[in-house]
Amino acid sequence: MKRVLVTGAGGPASTNFIRSLRLAPEPFHIVGTDANAIHLALSQADVNYELPPVNDDAYLMRLNNVIEEEGVEFVHAQPDVETFFLSERRRELRARTLLPSHETIELCADKQALAERLAGTEVPTGHTHPVSDEEKLVEVVNELLALHPRVWVRARRGAGGKASLPVTSAEQAVMWARYWSTNGVPICDFMAAEFLPGREFAFQSIWQDGQLITSQARERTEYLFGYLTPSGQTSSPAVARTVHRQDVNEIATAAVKAADPDATGIFCVDLKEDTDGVPCVTEINAGRFFTTSIFFSEAGCNMPYYYTLLAYGEALPEMARWNALPEGLYWVRLMDMGDRLLHEGEWKHDPA
Repeated sequence: MKRVLVTGAGGPASTNFIRSLRLAPEPFHIVGTDANAIHLALSQADVNYELPPVNDDAYLMRLNNVIEEEGVEFVHAQPDVETFFLSERRRELRARTLLPSHETIELCADKQALAERLAGTEVPTGHTHPVSDEEKLVEVVNELLALHPRVWVRARRGAGGKASLPVTSAEQAVMWARYWSTNGVPICDFMAAEFLPGREFAFQSIWQDGQLITSQARERTEYLFGYLTPSGQTSSPAVARTVHRQDVNEIATAAVKAADPDATGIFCVDLKEDTDGVPCVTEINAGRFFTTSIFFSEAGCNMPYYYTLLAYGEALPEMARWNALPEGLYWVRLMDMGDRLLHEGEWKHDPA
């Protein structure tokens, strides 16, 4: 039986990775770790360990102790901070991983740096600008507002749309940046970008040595707590559906190849349409899955399992490079309501 350790096991993204492995045609011994002992109570791993935060000097030693005690062979880190840390220290980890190069993880962790890399290619990204100080913020926001009705001000690093706000004036952008500068995000860590008004897509894929193994795109159609945010959206969908879009597939694939010609492991690409309906890449999450990876696993394309097989050097089943699942499958999830896979129209409940 394969023995796998999943970090962040008290969180939803890691839980969905674990749920995916439970759907596999073979059993796993799964070890869960988390820095939050209370959240760890929700873990679906076979055995769980509380670890110190990743920025604690004892983190790596304690993690390696768990690896040795449990006979762990493979580690998957789902939270960004742990993915980054274990990528940087992978040679000191006493179990295998399947991560992209650390250079790639560093690049994708910085949304502005990625946009600048893609700007030298044919991959559409929308207009973006780095910010160094308040004067530069005012300059770039005004420059973008001359072309677009709204500007997206956001942190260059971080998940979940961290420090993101659509603004219609430079004054709003400065006030927003000042607020966040007192909460741990200095103004030099901001970027300003064209606010893309169209549909939003998420492209999940696994790669080996620069070759795309399989992928599937979905559209986020409703958001968890989107009504509470100024933009009306969050990075977490309440409703998502599988789509077959040649342009989304081609652009996302080209973006991954531009970021890393030797791509290996997990690459999840976010895209949003501009005013002309062109999907523009907004970020790439390298080394970890989208939170809702269980959607595709339940539908029949179990990427966490295939990724784990790759880590063990085992053969994969035959699968499509693009459009691994049928179009029009829906994933519905709400707070404290669980989740459900639906086909087009299954939500209609007309009386008999």
